[in-house]
Amino acid sequence: MRAAVAVLAAAAFTLVACGGGGAATDAADAGAPVAGGTLRFAVSSDQGCVDPQQVGSNDSIYSLRQIVDSLTDQDPGTGELRPWLATAWESAPDAKSYTFTLREGVTFSDGTPLDAAAVKANFDRVPQIGARGTLPRGYLAGYSGTTVESPTRFTVSFQQPNVQFLQGTSTHSLGILSPATVAKSDDERCAAVVGSGPFTITSYTKNASLVLAKRTGYAWGSALFAHPGEAYLDSIEFRIVPESGVRTGSLQSDEVDAIGSIGQQDEALLTDAGAQLLARPNPGLAFGIGFNQSKPIVGDPAVRRALSLAIDRRDIVGTVYTSQTKAATSVLSSTTPSYADDSATLGFDLEKAKATLQAAGWVPGPDGIRAKGGQRLTVTVTFAANAGTNKPTLELIQQQVKAAGIDLQIQEVQIAQVSVVQQSGDFTAFWGNLTRADPDILRSSFSTAGANYYRIPDSPLEPLLRAQAGETDPAKRTAIVDQAQKTLVAQGFYVPVVELTTVLGTSAKVHGITFDASSRIQLHDAWKSA
Repeated sequence: MRAAVAVLAAAAFTLVACGGGGAATDAADAGAPVAGGTLRFAVSSDQGCVDPQQVGSNDSIYSLRQIVDSLTDQDPGTGELRPWLATAWESAPDAKSYTFTLREGVTFSDGTPLDAAAVKANFDRVPQIGARGTLPRGYLAGYSGTTVESPTRFTVSFQQPNVQFLQGTSTHSLGILSPATVAKSDDERCAAVVGSGPFTITSYTKNASLVLAKRTGYAWGSALFAHPGEAYLDSIEFRIVPESGVRTGSLQSDEVDAIGSIGQQDEALLTDAGAQLLARPNPGLAFGIGFNQSKPIVGDPAVRRALSLAIDRRDIVGTVYTSQTKAATSVLSSTTPSYADDSATLGFDLEKAKATLQAAGWVPGPDGIRAKGGQRLTVTVTFAANAGTNKPTLELIQQQVKAAGIDLQIQEVQIAQVSVVQQSGDFTAFWGNLTRADPDILRSSFSTAGANYYRIPDSPLEPLLRAQAGETDPAKRTAIVDQAQKTLVAQGFYVPVVELTTVLGTSAKVHGITFDASSRIQLHDAWKSA
């Protein structure tokens, strides 16, 4: 490889397994892998789109990660980038351009070649994707074009330094689609796409199921895959099952082989039944509340700070989440490169929350809810049910902050409408998270130069977000990211609550499921024993 691949994460990531079957990578303990069979996988929701470049919900990413390949892959243990579609890459000293060399002989499932021109078509199209394309647009921030030098060599250029781009090439969001797919409209792509991955889509019924079939002749897997060539499984059936208890029952009764979004109440039931619990903390933006600061009530920093102080994060984790979950200690989850612990600022202090509001003129009314200038302290938090824990978490927060005099209201929207609602600004506060194994997730989420869904005004945060995006020295970049995290918490621009941990339940017959660096699953090496 002509340039050294950067190690993007200092901390190692752990994979936890409970129950009867060992770790997710326990194929060796189970004997030689067996080819064939169908993996039946129940998830809680469907984003309503099958385009990997337009989805951000974990439940949808589980399936769509399998149909596209990426230029690079990221080692979940070290953060190092490894070859996938690209066999080599090099970056310019100013981090404004990156040159890649592609594998030869790769094709999309429609038979067309995956060459430099196809990659250019993908990258040229990304900035034009609508509201659903927030993630890939962020990775290509400042994109100025791709120059094709040969069928296997191309250079991607940016208007300013973009050190996070290389990590972005390992994500599903920049997975490469066929030129015919790229040429379609956003909505057409949400109905059907063609990739080059180890599986292809055979059928999709919105909010019901998505079925994948093994790609015959697949021979260009990631360097991190455990075996070369085609996937072991013949097919994978993803079923949409919103109720946690029904998913658990389906696994117990052998109606499905794997389930996502494990409820706390189901953890003991599954382990007692001999199921495997596979878990990995997600890097990126912790689950929390972001405020639309164009709305005066949350434009008041006292309201934002008091809300944070009134949340008992440990109680929430212990009440709602599985045993592998951690309370948030920063805006970034603890598995994110350049994470900095800010738990001292995020402690639970109900009396300080009350005093903060009182000092800002928010006075308790007859029912205990505070008011100021005739305005009741009501904060509406919008959320989508893309995780089964979202609603119970917000209901518990609602109870907690009421003790400080805050009336928290909860409003649910459809998963497919999340980006539209955020873009429209028709919300006061939003509950969510974003997974990414790079701290630039802060810039894509909070920069005034980006989508700026939270309508954050120009502040000391902005130069920090821009500076880290162009800093090529890892130590200096980490120091800048540290300050950005502290600024976000101190200003109350975002109130982190809990770290997302991906927890799957699988039958003891299922082997070889692995997590990538973003805690999304890879099923190329998965197989089922008799």
